[in-house]
Amino acid sequence: QVQLVESGGGLVQAGDSLTLSCAASSSSFSRGYVGWFRQAPGKEREFVGNINWGFGFTKYADSVQGRFSISRDRSKNTMYLQMNGLKPEDTAVYYCAFQQLGRTTYDYWGQGTQVTVSS
Repeated sequence: QVQLVESGGGLVQAGDSLTLSCAASSSSFSRGYVGWFRQAPGKEREFVGNINWGFGFTKYADSVQGRFSISRDRSKNTMYLQMNGLKPEDTAVYYCAFQQLGRTTYDYWGQGTQVTVSS
């Protein structure tokens, strides 16, 4: 069982930067993908980006490409989402999730952290 805990959310102004963290309770990140998703009020959850834990390859949604960056610290079993140039439309609850290698779904989810961007 993998437990994920997000932190770092808050209220910022448009154009500001914010870094979210996602810490895992175990070393199970060793094989798989760790992803960031977000859900705004009244909207479906959407993919933000992910990172291959072993090799560090990253992938981003078009809406955040060039503004958001995902990294990980394997020694701390923690993943980060660096968000720059935040826009009001980035306001959402942000979740991290873990997809085990060989699986097609993200089976483990954190509780989410709120990010609010004021204009």
